[in-house]
Amino acid sequence: MKETVPVESASAFIDEKIKQLGDWRGKTLAKVREIIPQADPEIVEERKWAKPTSPGTPVFSHGGIVCTGETYKNAVKMTFAKGAVLKDPSGLFNSSLDGNVSAPSTSTKATRLMRRP
Repeated sequence: MKETVPVESASAFIDEKIKQLGDWRGKTLAKVREIIPQADPEIVEERKWAKPTSPGTPVFSHGGIVCTGETYKNAVKMTFAKGAVLKDPSGLFNSSLDGNVSAPSTSTKATRLMRRP
């Protein structure tokens, strides 16, 4: 059975993840987290796929998953669930494009776009 994590604890999980990272990855995740509700004010923060070996993944949803926010040693990866069907004139989706559903963007291109005025 699927267990739903209350929004408050999902938000607290993301807060703690940003704090624990304490470096450019935390700042990048925090910035993306700030931008997402500007695009869709009804976005809900969730925590999915927690297991004994992993605390879970930050997920941003609105009637289904919009994107995930994953952090790695050298990247912050935002994977957009329906990204493969979106036009991408800026070339933001830059990895795992073999699939036909999701489209990830790693931190380098996304960060450049976030810096634009």
